[in-house]
Amino acid sequence: MIWARSILFNAAFFGWASFCCVFFLPALLFSRKFVLKAARFWIQGVMWICKYVVGIHVQIIGQEKLYKSPVILAVKHQSVWETIIFHSLVRDPSIILKRELMWIPCFGWYLKKLGTVPLSRSKNKRVSDLKNLLTKASQAIRRGQSIVIFPEGTRSRPGEKKPYLSGVASLYLHLNIPVIPIAHNAGLFWPRRGFRKYEGCITLEALDPIEPGLSRQEFMRLLEDKIETKTNELIRKGLAHVT
Repeated sequence: MIWARSILFNAAFFGWASFCCVFFLPALLFSRKFVLKAARFWIQGVMWICKYVVGIHVQIIGQEKLYKSPVILAVKHQSVWETIIFHSLVRDPSIILKRELMWIPCFGWYLKKLGTVPLSRSKNKRVSDLKNLLTKASQAIRRGQSIVIFPEGTRSRPGEKKPYLSGVASLYLHLNIPVIPIAHNAGLFWPRRGFRKYEGCITLEALDPIEPGLSRQEFMRLLEDKIETKTNELIRKGLAHVT
């Protein structure tokens, strides 16, 4: 049953993505607000596929904290799911993603139009990427946008903790705005690099903000503790309902 649902999900997901990429191409000729509406329409379709094909439901805790803007949203990275959902949760986020996604034909055009900030994994480009990150983030904040960043930089398995990279601390110190830690258990139901999808309820929780004023070391220690503690709690609860 899991395999059948997963085959249907992947066919529907990639089919829907391909359709939307082609159908909304004219939106690229207009302002980014048209592409933002197209992105939200696509996300609604993805969430429908999750719910009615696989049986993945979504629970958002503390959503009112996401309405405060501008802030930095520091998100646990386990799945493709959390890279998709924020355009439907936040009014107009600026999302920091790996540069390779910008190279995907057609899809990358939409990411660029949305104002996505690309980051390279190359060690040779870390300094220039950091400067670009701080510049683009400052511009987004002046436009009233919140920043979405995945501090680990790469997806981890449920229960796994990868090193938190320093980019989020640089943003915290440079922008001098609150950081809202985001924990979730999406990796249980939409695993990284996994074909199979599992029925259940993805829970995402926005935690209390970390206000400006901490040192780099204090901030990183507090951020990791908040995200990892709550994520592990959500994973334990979610494991009881994975089917």
